[in-house]
Amino acid sequence: MASKKTATMKDVAKEAGVALGTVSKMINGLPVSEEKRRKIEAAIKSLNYEVNTYAQGLRAQKSNLVALIIPNTNNPFFSSFTNQVEYALYKRGKKLLLCCAGGIAQKEIEYLNMAINNKVDGIIALTYSDIGNYISQDIPLVVFDRYFENRDLPRVASDNFAGACLAVEKLLEFGCRHPVYIRFYSFLPGEADKRKDGYLYACAKHHLEPDFIDVENSKNNIAVMKDFIEKHKNKDGTLSFDGVFAHTDYYGYIFQKLLRQEGFRVPEDVQIIGFDGINIFGNADDGLFISSICQPVDALAEKCVEILLSGNSSLTPSLTLLPVQYRGGGTTLE
Repeated sequence: MASKKTATMKDVAKEAGVALGTVSKMINGLPVSEEKRRKIEAAIKSLNYEVNTYAQGLRAQKSNLVALIIPNTNNPFFSSFTNQVEYALYKRGKKLLLCCAGGIAQKEIEYLNMAINNKVDGIIALTYSDIGNYISQDIPLVVFDRYFENRDLPRVASDNFAGACLAVEKLLEFGCRHPVYIRFYSFLPGEADKRKDGYLYACAKHHLEPDFIDVENSKNNIAVMKDFIEKHKNKDGTLSFDGVFAHTDYYGYIFQKLLRQEGFRVPEDVQIIGFDGINIFGNADDGLFISSICQPVDALAEKCVEILLSGNSSLTPSLTLLPVQYRGGGTTLE
């Protein structure tokens, strides 16, 4: 069975009984008479004609596409952020061009060039690569979390410092006397670094001795956590710490598994609070993987899109911080 031929603008003109140029004018937003507009709309509906918005964008030097560069979609936070960005763009008549760069700088540079060549309306970047020198001055760009020393770009982030303070306050409120901190960091600067600053500030405020893992991210992270647990065992087999603030939900979840493998109970022996707010199955109704300081993913995505498409990025504050909140996820004694 032969496939049905896709209708063209020429077919629409013939069906409507008007000139091809008249159809082109209406589709591109130029005024035509009311009678001709009705005829063209009826022809479009009758023929199921689909406007080539990409081709329109190229002619108008706009594509109605926005590129989002993220490390991957395996991380639940990244995938949730992507979903919210797509929705925020769709509400504004824009489409998402998703670029998963895997944290590879060269790949991110290639995606930047591809986005520019495709005349995207802007780029939102959640990047952990040093690509500051390769970011064009000619295209709107908003950065989530990261800081580039050589580029003054509008940035959007959660209030990481306040979130870390809140995590320590909650652990103390729930009865912990010695909360430790676990961080595996990127060598590139970002707003998330302030989680450590918040932990240290809260310790000083409550006269606590800081105690933490703070090493660069590597393949040895699990071994480092196991060694930390071993070194904090008392002679009677108990642990010298009773609370954990994890830099991310992921490492809080892994640390919980390691503790249970050693026979320790969570939250009875050790309480854990992470950072991000990762939901089981990505569904808020199903609860969190662990108790967490939750980032407002929908609001973060909305703010990134709002700033990007405002056309006034030069008037936007260099950093926009959004508030976080605590939610219990079963690893704390509420």
